[in-house]
Amino acid sequence: MTTYTAGSLVSARGRDWVVLPESASDMLVLRPLGGADDDVAAVFPAFEEVRSAEFQQPSADDLGDALAAGLLRSALRIGFQSGAGPFRSLAGIAVEPRAYQLVPLMMALRQRVVRMLISDDVGIGKTIEAGLIASELLAQGSAQRLAILCSPALAEQWQEELRTKFGIDAELVLASTVSKLERGLDLGQSLFDKHPHVVVSTDFIKSTRHRDDFVRHCPDLVIVDEAHSCVTADDGGSAQSQLRYELLQRVAADADRHLLLVTATPHSGKESAFRALLGLVKPELATVELDSDSGRRLLAAHFVQRKRADVRQFLTVRDGLADDSLREDTSFPSDRFFKDETYQLTPAYRALLEDAIAYAGERVTAAGDQGKREARIAWWSAIALLRSLVSSPRAAAQTLQTRSAAATAATAEEADRLGAPLIRDASDGDALEGFDVAPGAETEEAGARLAELAERAAQLEGTDADRKLATLIKQLKALLADGYHPIVFCRYIPTAEYVAEKLDGKLGRKTVVRAVTGTLSPQQRLQRIEELAEEAGEDAAARRVLIATDCLSEGVNLQHHFDAVVHYDLAWNPTRHDQREGRVDRFGQKTDTVKVITLYGSDNGIDGKVLEVLIKKHRQIRKDLGISVSVPDAASSGVTDAIVEWLLMRSQRPEQASLFEVETVDEKALTLELDWKSAAEREKTSRSRFAQRTIRPEEVAREVTAIRDTLGRAGEIHGFVRQTLAALEAVLRNEGTGFTADLSGTPIGLRDALASVIGGDALERSKPVPFRATAAVARGEAALVRTDPVVGALAGYVLNAALDDLAGGSRPARRCGVIRTKSVETRTTLLLVRYRFHLTLPSRAGERQLIAEDARLLAFEGAPATATWLSAEEALNLLGLTADENTDRSFGVRTMQRVLDGLPTAKPHLEAFGDELAAELLTSHRRVRTAAGEIVRGVNVVAQKPADILGAYVYLPVSGGAA
Repeated sequence: MTTYTAGSLVSARGRDWVVLPESASDMLVLRPLGGADDDVAAVFPAFEEVRSAEFQQPSADDLGDALAAGLLRSALRIGFQSGAGPFRSLAGIAVEPRAYQLVPLMMALRQRVVRMLISDDVGIGKTIEAGLIASELLAQGSAQRLAILCSPALAEQWQEELRTKFGIDAELVLASTVSKLERGLDLGQSLFDKHPHVVVSTDFIKSTRHRDDFVRHCPDLVIVDEAHSCVTADDGGSAQSQLRYELLQRVAADADRHLLLVTATPHSGKESAFRALLGLVKPELATVELDSDSGRRLLAAHFVQRKRADVRQFLTVRDGLADDSLREDTSFPSDRFFKDETYQLTPAYRALLEDAIAYAGERVTAAGDQGKREARIAWWSAIALLRSLVSSPRAAAQTLQTRSAAATAATAEEADRLGAPLIRDASDGDALEGFDVAPGAETEEAGARLAELAERAAQLEGTDADRKLATLIKQLKALLADGYHPIVFCRYIPTAEYVAEKLDGKLGRKTVVRAVTGTLSPQQRLQRIEELAEEAGEDAAARRVLIATDCLSEGVNLQHHFDAVVHYDLAWNPTRHDQREGRVDRFGQKTDTVKVITLYGSDNGIDGKVLEVLIKKHRQIRKDLGISVSVPDAASSGVTDAIVEWLLMRSQRPEQASLFEVETVDEKALTLELDWKSAAEREKTSRSRFAQRTIRPEEVAREVTAIRDTLGRAGEIHGFVRQTLAALEAVLRNEGTGFTADLSGTPIGLRDALASVIGGDALERSKPVPFRATAAVARGEAALVRTDPVVGALAGYVLNAALDDLAGGSRPARRCGVIRTKSVETRTTLLLVRYRFHLTLPSRAGERQLIAEDARLLAFEGAPATATWLSAEEALNLLGLTADENTDRSFGVRTMQRVLDGLPTAKPHLEAFGDELAAELLTSHRRVRTAAGEIVRGVNVVAQKPADILGAYVYLPVSGGAA
């Protein structure tokens, strides 16, 4: 029986295949030549015919035009599923990372066991950075299984990101899915063994019932999203945070487990919380002196934290590079435009608020004489009543008719634990799930009085009595007229439902209004948003308005559909405002200036002080530092408590209220300001002290150059797509920096290939497909990047048609061409050559044998036997040449045949060039892994011979020149 070495070509089942290293003597594991890993097949030579194959030489009579070589090269490079360079996964993922996003990946590959805290600013792309590391570790075999720990609200978004961008199919492990998953297990089997890749709800898995099973069968790669919610500071924290921290301590205890912690707020001004996170990454970091050189070096290997200004322009002369040839500009919105819009209460609304404040003051005063428990219950009921009244008539009515959560408490401490989460907006609060319900203010003694207030509140619905609603409608109309698509954030579910109901029909015939609240599951929320976008359609005059609670203020990406934020209700913690605005102010937002409108009541006693003391100061700190600094929770609560106490006092003891305002409210506001400035200074110092310096810009530039040389640049992809679609009779129309393409007239084979990624309905309806010049695209759009599924399908069609010279119909790329041009003085031949490499990549999981591909352009002047070989740059320049004179076809075929017949004499040069490439790749692999000595020593790269000549193109001088 014939033995085939890894990387050799064989013919079986009517096609050519590459033999993979997993093959054995009696079973061949094969990948189709130019195919993907999904097409890998096992063939048994004893039962099926398998024979050696050689790649077929181009046919001299299959001549193309001057574009043929470039289109074939681009199609080939786009089709690579596994690059030969040190980043194995980049060729196979459906996202083109920004250059700055490679930095965490390069840091990770320098560690034998990857332990990192990724703390880039909101909207920079931490999910992509973590996904890049995960896909690379899985591709290299350093990790076998993956677990994502995140809030249940973000689980389905993580699952979708992993599947669509990184090709990782992960199972959801949530309270709602675990029963079904467990029914499919064998006796004694853990679901974490059955499903190698999982997205797990942190809140579900932290319980003692499930935690032990997860820890016992935990994957060897764990990513923790919003990791700041899993640690507590020295001044205490919630019991839920403590349970999460205990879970992560057990996960991190295995020193051989890869662990990535992801958060935009690693310490929020709290050093102890920051140290707790660092201790999970590496125990020494919990106590090391970070002001020392050794401490900073230790931290630098595991911690990356950058703000937008650090990466908005990257790989420039300012970064120390020789020129701006690799410069990359990232289109974050330039700024947020803030506008604070005031309203005043109608007489009826003011009378209700004053009566409610009077009632609340009486209850708090009376409860103070009954005991500490009763006083705390009355206190939380009073705050709930005031916040809901300021929010909306409907929220007020529901709160007045709902029993206070704190009323069931047996002790004062329990009353605080039950009442605070529904009232406060703590920056390090637990998940936002369930906290948008109306809080409840009713207690045992309150019945009739509250019922009367509730009835009055219900009568205030509508713009006549509710000027806040009228002001919102006015502001929304102005935003819509300016072309914006706003999100309106409300504190409570009843308010969001009320606003959505009252806006219906008020904003124009082409405006679609929908509400998303905590009454919907996370998946239903995303579905509702997609339905809203689809219903609004592509009409330029159509507008989208989303009314939402804070169930959407964290983690969900909304920049593709919305570009303005209206704070209908003020949060009592400005970090919540920043979270809301961050849903649209992030990478991929097409609007340069995100508008933010904040509504506040000038005469309700609460909003004006919250805006002045908290919201505006937060904006100023963010403007000064370029990043958000969380408000110190204790000091913030002190201020808001003082404001409420002042309001209640004003109704009960007005003569004391003014003095209390000066002495207590102002004093607590000053304390907050000092604490906040101190936290901001610590954050500023931290950003400077721990700036990312482990990977230098010139190192990133070197790897970016190598990646682009192998996989192509953005401009190449844009040209390939446009030229190919035009050649295949698509109708193109320019649109901004991209274009749209009507594909209804293209060949049926192409439309079949695109149907699975675009949708058959869109093709049948002749709906133009938008092609965007950014990698961040909305559903139904195609990105002009090599990893976009639409681009990949187009490249596959072009490559397959080019390799089959018997195929009918349009074939934009051909394997041969003869072009007369004024740009050459002697006959010059350009070869498109595919090289295969046998890679040996050791990892802690053992040695892996891999086959990878690369495509290179080689060019020579004169005859193959006496060739003068040109530089890589000169070869690349030939692709851009155009024909200056027609070439007689019969002459072209004869010329092409003579060149092809002489190519065997160029074989030694092609093989030597392959060996040079292998040596360069080996150096690159070792360079990237420079800090992991045992891994570097085992790397090897060998060129598989012979190389494949995919295309040969002859450039001749125009008539009268030398040939």
